[in-house]
Formats: sequence, C-alpha cells, structure tokens
Amino acid sequence: MFTSKEEFIQEWQREAEATEKILNTLTDDSLRQEVAPGFNHLGGLGWHITVSVHSMLTQTGLNFCHPAHVETVPESAEEISSAYRDTSRAMIKAVHEQWSDDSLQEPRDFFGSQLPLHAILRMLIQHQIHHRGQMTVLMRQAGLPVPGVYGPSKEEWISATEA
Repeated sequence: MFTSKEEFIQEWQREAEATEKILNTLTDDSLRQEVAPGFNHLGGLGWHITVSVHSMLTQTGLNFCHPAHVETVPESAEEISSAYRDTSRAMIKAVHEQWSDDSLQEPRDFFGSQLPLHAILRMLIQHQIHHRGQMTVLMRQAGLPVPGVYGPSKEEWISATEA
C-alpha cells in the first residue's frame, strides 16, 4: 500500500524504466509478432501499456496529456517507446500537482467499483508488469534479445558467462 505519492512515484519510475528497456528493444519489424493468429501482437501490447496509463488514471480524475491516436497502434517502435515515456512523465507531473498524500486513501470510482486510490495505483503497476511479461515471450519469438528487468535475462546471463 502506498502511503505517500512519493512512494508511488519512486516505484513507478523503477517499473517505467524496466518497461522502457523492453519498448526500446522493439523493432518496427517485430511489432506484428503474435503468439497465434488473432491474438495480441507485440506492438499492440506495447501500445496497450502506453495508453492504459492514461485510461486507467483518468478514471480517478487525474488529468494529463496522452497520445492523440489511442485507438491506432503505431507502426513505429520508436513512436510507441516515445509515447510511453512522454505519458509516464506527464502522469508523474500530474500526480505531483493534483494529489496529496491524503488523496491516496480516498475512494475513487474505478470502472464502476469504489476503490482507494492507493489500490488503483497498485493495479496500474501490476497491469504494466503483466503485459511486459507477455511481451518478453513475443520478443523471443520475434528473435529479439530480452533485456533483464529484475536481474539478467538468459541472453545477458549467457553473454556474461562467455566473457
């Protein structure tokens, strides 16, 4: 449970850095990689993580800038990565300006349920982690190296032991 907005921001920044590592590894050619026909593809998951920061937190009344064309997945890996970075920074700025530590205890309407704001922030982080994990599987299928997030990835581990 977050008891201060600074606690949330610090954890968000660590997780956002990990997400940026994943997004920065994508290539334009890899964005269409899907686990099976008709299922999510790598670009769609990256874009979903990006736009969900805004769509989840606007439910709480937080106001900040988001990508202009949320319904259309960009065809550029750089555009997805850049939009995520900009959205994350705008969200952090809005949290600083629009919420107090006491706000975290307040119930908010979240897609029809009343939840304390700190619980919604935890869900936001967990949602991002969940989809980031899905992306690493698709990255391997696409032949991309997977960067380590909570320690070295297999690729990084092998590279380190060979050196």
